[in-house]
Amino acid sequence: MKQTEIQTDIVIIGAGASGMMAAHFCAKGGKEVYILDHNKQVGRKILISGGGKCNFTNLYGSDPKDYYSENTHFVRSALSRYSPWEFIDLMTKNNIPYEERLHGQLFCKRSAKDINTVLLSQLQKPNIHLKLSEADLEVSIKSDSFYVANANISIKTKKLIIANGGIVLQQIGASDFGYVLAKKVGHKIIPVTPALVPFNIEGFSSLSGNAFIAGITCNGHYIAENVLFTHKGLSGPGILKTSLFWNHGDSIEVNWLPSISLDDMLKKVSGNTRVDNMIKKYLPNSFVDLFFERMDIDGSLYVSRLSKDMILKIKNELHYMKLVPTNTEGFRKAEVSRGGICTSKVSSKTLESQLQPGLHFIGEVLDVTGQLGGHNFQWCWASASAVGEALR
Repeated sequence: MKQTEIQTDIVIIGAGASGMMAAHFCAKGGKEVYILDHNKQVGRKILISGGGKCNFTNLYGSDPKDYYSENTHFVRSALSRYSPWEFIDLMTKNNIPYEERLHGQLFCKRSAKDINTVLLSQLQKPNIHLKLSEADLEVSIKSDSFYVANANISIKTKKLIIANGGIVLQQIGASDFGYVLAKKVGHKIIPVTPALVPFNIEGFSSLSGNAFIAGITCNGHYIAENVLFTHKGLSGPGILKTSLFWNHGDSIEVNWLPSISLDDMLKKVSGNTRVDNMIKKYLPNSFVDLFFERMDIDGSLYVSRLSKDMILKIKNELHYMKLVPTNTEGFRKAEVSRGGICTSKVSSKTLESQLQPGLHFIGEVLDVTGQLGGHNFQWCWASASAVGEALR
């Protein structure tokens, strides 16, 4: 097949959430845009996110405190210029039904396919060219131009946007393409690790399937949300959120019962109450049985027979249990990757590289990781809007 040679205004690599939105915004001013992806379909991560319903934004808004980055203020500019309400308005105009869940999380009512349908509809412009199944792309830089090519296509452009995301879910084609290119032009890469991911913790497999609200502290961050016991350890929203702040080897502190203290429980019962039955009023029986087994304390003891040392031990294990995850369940189970292209040499206003003029980075490829709850997609929409505003 003869290679097609093209010259255009803007090339975007990655037809995911940020890439498709960027193409729409960049094309508004009449510029010609090519958007390339090695996958056969757009938005593959969108389709499987949120259990197939896509938590596309958060009704309460996104703030720098909802993001993890070496530069905590980097997200402020883009987020301030594209609010969740603008994406909600896009959904409403396209008659896409959605629902609010806990903590302002917005999900599609029918399917995440609705998001892809909306984003694809915005690409139906004569100056936007979507090219899928474009594998093995290589980028070369000569003077002030970028040359993007593979065996099928060769494109020359003055403006190149990298929107190919992180390395989570490699089974659907995620790659380190953006990191390699950024490093090539001199950008520092913050080590990339799995985030919003379950923990592997030994000793709880017998409780698999149980879930309840617990308070978790990790590196100064406190999360009180549902924790789910699995065959491998702990999961659920409380754990996924905590994993954003965890580094290998760190301990976590768990308050299994944040709603009431042991002291208050003891005040409410008579001395001839079994201590395990007292706690079983608040926590699953199987958890309480294992809890006392781990402490090597007889749960059938009456409250009146507990020594001060026993009470202190129960209190510490119930409200301040220290656990050290052996690891996370890795990129295969992670919602996102933490780390990426360091933002110190990237403009927070235009998302342009300060080391290579004309090169822009948006979405998850940057060292910006949103907390669970729609914040990562909101960063995709906002960073796409920012780059579009700069280039159109």
